[in-house]
This record gives sequence, C-alpha cells and structure tokens, in this order.
Amino acid sequence: MMPQLKLSHITAGAVAVLVGYTSSVAIIFQAIAALEANQAQANSWLLALGLGMGITSLILSLWFRLPVLTAWSTPGAALLAVGGGATTLPEATGAFLFCAALLTLTGLTGWFERLARLIPDTLANALLAGILFRFGLEAFTSLEEDVWLVAVMGAVFLIGKVYAPRYTIPLVLLAGVIWAAAAGSFGDLQQLNLTLATPEAVMPEFTLSALIGLGLPLYIVTMCSQNMPGVVTLRSAGYVPPVSAALTVTGIASLILAPFGGYAFNLAAITAAICAGPEGDEDPDTRYLAVVAAGVIYCAVGLGGAAVISLFLIAPHALVATIAGLALLSTIGNGLSHALAPTEGREAALLCFMGTVSGISFLGIGAPFWALLIGLVCHLTLSRPSVTFRKPA
Repeated sequence: MMPQLKLSHITAGAVAVLVGYTSSVAIIFQAIAALEANQAQANSWLLALGLGMGITSLILSLWFRLPVLTAWSTPGAALLAVGGGATTLPEATGAFLFCAALLTLTGLTGWFERLARLIPDTLANALLAGILFRFGLEAFTSLEEDVWLVAVMGAVFLIGKVYAPRYTIPLVLLAGVIWAAAAGSFGDLQQLNLTLATPEAVMPEFTLSALIGLGLPLYIVTMCSQNMPGVVTLRSAGYVPPVSAALTVTGIASLILAPFGGYAFNLAAITAAICAGPEGDEDPDTRYLAVVAAGVIYCAVGLGGAAVISLFLIAPHALVATIAGLALLSTIGNGLSHALAPTEGREAALLCFMGTVSGISFLGIGAPFWALLIGLVCHLTLSRPSVTFRKPA
C-alpha cells in the first residue's frame, strides 16, 4: 500500500523541477540553436526531455521505493552548444543513439556500480556538499538583485523553522511568489510561447566523426559529471542507490527518445538532493513520493513544451536562487558534517570539497570528477600504513 502523499512531497518535487529547468534550460536552447533545429524540432526536444525525465523518475522511484530522480545531461547540453555546430542534426542524433547504447551497456554490465562502491563516505559527502555549495551562496548573492524579496523569504524561513518546520519550504515559496507578484518582479507575460509540443523524429545518420567527436564525449561527461554525483547524492542521504538499474533505465529511455531530442538522461544530483533530504519528508522511507510528484510535473511540463517552460523563465532569478539555497541548506550542512567529522580522512574530504567548489574544468569534464579524483588520491596516500625507520644499533 502506497503511503499518503503529503504537501512536503509536492513542494519538494515542484522546487526540484523549478530549479532544474531554470538553472539549465537556457543551455538546452543553446544546444538546439547550435544544431540548427527548427521550431517544431525544438518543441519536440522539450517534449522528449520532459517526458523522459518524468517517466524514468516515476519508474525508478516506484520500483525501488527510493528517491531516484533523473535529469537531462546538463554538461552534455553544454558540449552540444559548444561543439555541435560542426555536426548536422541527423549526425548528432546518431551520436545520441551511440551514447545511449553505451549508457545502457554500462548499466547492464554493472561495472560502474562496483566502481561507485569504492568511494569512501567522507569523500561522497564532501563531493555532494561542494556541488550544492554554489546554490547556498547564490541565496546570499541574490540580495544584490532584490534585497526585500530575499529578506522576506529569509524571515519566513526562520519563523517557519520555529513554528511549522514541516511546512517551512512551502511557506517560503508561497511568500516569495506573493511578494514577487506584488512587486511586479515576474517577467512580461506577453512573452509567453503558447506553442504546444508535438513529437518530431529525426532520422539518424551514423558517421565516425560524429560518433567519436560527439557521442563518446557525451557519454564521458554524462557519466563523470552527472551519474557519479547522482550516486553520491543518494549515498549521502543514506540510501543504497540502484546504480545499474538506473543506468539501464535511463539508457533505454535515451535510446527510445534520442530521435525526438531526448539526447541523454542520467541520475540527478542537485535536484535529487531536494527530494532526498529532510525537506522532502521527515521519514526517509517515504521521500520517494517527492520524486513521484516531480515525475508527474516533469511529464506535464514536457507536454506543455515551450508554453510551460516560458513560465519558469519569467520567474525572478532571486526567487529561484533563494528557494533553492534554503531548500538545500540542511543537505549542505549534513554533507559537511559527515565529511569532516572523522579525523581520519579529513584532509582528503576537505580537498575534495574545495576542488568541487572551485569549478575547475579540464578536457571538457567538470570539477566534481577531478575533485573526487584528487580526494581519492589523497585518501589512498594518507591511509597507507606509516613506515618507521629504526636507527642502526
């Protein structure tokens, strides 16, 4: 029997979708423009991405009763936006299918799940805290954009924590929306794109240059910059993530939806932390319902296409940044606490955290992968048995 859906589930799911779209949908538009897709194909992308994230999130969360949220590959979209100009849309579609096949094979073989188990908990928590830290900082930098909006939301957050801790985030979101609407902070409603999305398939073309130059890098950045942090997010929240099953499901979804614009799906990290944390539910066993709510909203957004996404884009940045930062506050705190509490391995965890926050990028792969690699090297080096040298008699 399924537990009762709570307001916190719906709010956490809605905030996760809001943060997911507003933080990276602009990169999707850049990728679409780089591949010279027409308006109908662009709407098909939005439909495929929304339905893909929604359906895979629903399948995984209901199957395992865990808060397994999926997302599109944001670094993959950035890769397409930068390097997609030399590739035609049919060639890119062939590269998407190649990447999807690799993702599916990765899930079926199970090697990535075995690799993820080798990551120490201290590094996992440090990596998660570093990934989310930027969102906490943006809640403060948003004061420069709209000091009164952030102040009102902050005041409601403090009052809610004292008198209604279970409903703090819904109250903060409601207060922020009311204040922003009253102050006229939302964008021009006349700019809404009311075009509904319809699927439009692109016949793939398989060329060696596109497979090697686009498909393989798309697979690498999706695994290193998305799936690895996604696994860490669930582990840090106290869950045992079904890594192989999740990769298989998202890989198959990518295979099916790639011709329609669903270029790559993966485990979510930042938005998953919203659903998997205490803001989703005080009971860890029922937090998966927050992902169920997010999955339904993702499907609705996908069906609405550009019309619904335009609603996200007219929301003031200060509102989105503040609600995200406050919703992730406890998750960031718990991650730092668990990462730095043990004295053994503290240096490795701290290096991993700082490396993630730095935002470094090398070979097209973002900071989380390199920070984790640095942390692992430090952990393995410092955890080796010390060698003592005896003085000669």
